Amino acid sequence: QVQLVESGGGLVQTGGSLRISCAASGLPFSNYAMGWFRQAPGKEREFVAAITRSGGGTYYADSVKGRFSISRDSAKKTVYLQMSSLKPEDTAVYYCAASSGSAGTMSNGRYLEVWGQGTLVTVSS
Repeated sequence: QVQLVESGGGLVQTGGSLRISCAASGLPFSNYAMGWFRQAPGKEREFVAAITRSGGGTYYADSVKGRFSISRDSAKKTVYLQMSSLKPEDTAVYYCAASSGSAGTMSNGRYLEVWGQGTLVTVSS
């Protein structure tokens, strides 16, 4: 069964840090670009970050550039999102996605074949 399972969400204060994880199973992890998206209450889902199959290339939304860092561990079949300098506007459900396309086009919402169930990140002011 193909599955992405996110973990690590929680409550953090403004300016704090948090790392969330996404464990993949049932799919050839190294064949997929991976990414993170988020959806805040009352808003549409938006792209956050993506990483290439090799891990050598990363892409970020302007709103998180310089504060968030995406990485992957092929041995553990896990992708991470390290979040720092968190702001209340970062509060959202964060979703992991796997793409058979290019990491560079994940922000367009194309070829996003597998999704996780999401993990809630709440940043208190």
